[in-house]
Amino acid sequence: MKGISAILLLVVSNMFMTMAWYGHLKFREMKGFDALPLIAVILVSWGVAFFEYCFQVPANRIGFRGNGGPFSLVELKVIQEVVSLTVFTLFALLFFKTETFRWNHLVSFFCLVLAVLFAFKR
Repeated sequence: MKGISAILLLVVSNMFMTMAWYGHLKFREMKGFDALPLIAVILVSWGVAFFEYCFQVPANRIGFRGNGGPFSLVELKVIQEVVSLTVFTLFALLFFKTETFRWNHLVSFFCLVLAVLFAFKR
């Protein structure tokens, strides 16, 4: 159960992270946000990133073997990277209609899934 909880928290965390890192790229299309100076965009992104940490820190604490969780530190990081790529891919396809998902993206995603398999290999 701790493993599932940690992964779900990582998913939510990465949703906030992706919005903080890339959501501001849509500001030019949003009334009221289109003329914000860079410092304001940075501050908005930091505000969104705060919520990322509110989920990321508990995910790592719950999931880490040293705290009674099922994952090693390396396994947690590899899981986080795959979750991050998955969330980013969905975000890019849903919010940035100009982005395309090509064969080389699929191959790179497959390689990351293999990385997870190798990270968990005993």
